[in-house]
Amino acid sequence: MSTKAYRIHTNNPEATERIGERIGACVRGGEVIELVSDLGGGKTTFVRGLARGMGSTDRVSSPTFTLSREYAAGERTLYHFDLYRLNEAGLMADEVAELAGAPHAVTVIEWGDAVQHVLPKHTLRITIHVLGDIERELEISCPPELAYLTPKEVIA
Repeated sequence: MSTKAYRIHTNNPEATERIGERIGACVRGGEVIELVSDLGGGKTTFVRGLARGMGSTDRVSSPTFTLSREYAAGERTLYHFDLYRLNEAGLMADEVAELAGAPHAVTVIEWGDAVQHVLPKHTLRITIHVLGDIERELEISCPPELAYLTPKEVIA
C-alpha cells in the first residue's frame, strides 16, 4: 500500500481547528505529524484542535521562541516542536528521535527540515496552503500505517 493524499478546504480558522480536533480524537499514541506551511499559515491553529481532540485542556500556543511545548492529554502527551529558528537540529533531533513512536506520545513537528533524518517513514505530513486571509487547503499525506487518522469521519 502506498501513501494516500487528501485535500481539505477550510474557510476559516475554526474549520482548520476542527480538522485537527477530529484527527486528535483518533490518535492512539506513537504518531508523528509534520506540519508544513508558511509563517502564519495556521499550524498552531491546527495543533490547538489536535490537543483538544486528544482531551487536553491546556492552552496551546506557538513554541516558536521556546522550540517545544508539552500538553497533557489523559494518558498521552502532545509534544509540539517548532524548529523554525534552528539551522541545525543538534540535541532537538535526539529528542524528536526519542519521542517518535513512543506509545505515550504524539509528536508534532513544524519546520522539520533539520530533523528529516530522524522522522519515521510513517509520518503523517500535513501541508497547509494559504489561499486567502482565512482560507486554507490542508494537504494530508497519510502512510498506510496511519490510515486510521483519515477515515471519512475525520476529514468530512
